[in-house]
Amino acid sequence: MTQLDRDQPVVYRPAEDSGLLAEAAIAGAHGRVLEVGTGSGWVAEQIAAECDLDVVGSDRNPHAAREAYDRGVEAVVADLLEPFRADAFDTVCFNPPYLPTDPDNEWDDWMEQALSGGESGRAVIKPFLADVDRVLAPGGVVFLLVSSLTEYEAVLELVTAAGFSHTVAREASFPFETLTVLRLEAVDNSDA
Repeated sequence: MTQLDRDQPVVYRPAEDSGLLAEAAIAGAHGRVLEVGTGSGWVAEQIAAECDLDVVGSDRNPHAAREAYDRGVEAVVADLLEPFRADAFDTVCFNPPYLPTDPDNEWDDWMEQALSGGESGRAVIKPFLADVDRVLAPGGVVFLLVSSLTEYEAVLELVTAAGFSHTVAREASFPFETLTVLRLEAVDNSDA
């Protein structure tokens, strides 16, 4: 069991990446929405308020799910997409843990889990992309935040391998990284 240090935050706070994901989702979300890794629930709350959509938040961290719920977001404790049924959502949003982290320097706490993307920064992106099509309804979209720290081209290869086309929904550069929100749509190979 992860120990809690009451002096340290245990839930990811909204930052530049959160704002960028919220902007992209507000501009393009439709139908029933899932925000994976909701953290404080701020992004889900923005989407629900601005788009008047039914939004569900999920997070592995029970403290995050509770905080999102306290914001008025229907929230569940979940590991990525595991508990959700097929075709359940028209829009899925995800700001994954993406910071490349040396495994010898990782801490076993909730904030580390919210930030660390493993050695490549893509450790959580890969299983997410492998399963997101299952929960996505026909005609659904995914908004995935990607950092330049995760080797952008490598993420695009994972996106293509998972059967999605992609466009840039939002992008912003900072001194230490460029953040991009990709809009993903399933590629229809029925005519192939």
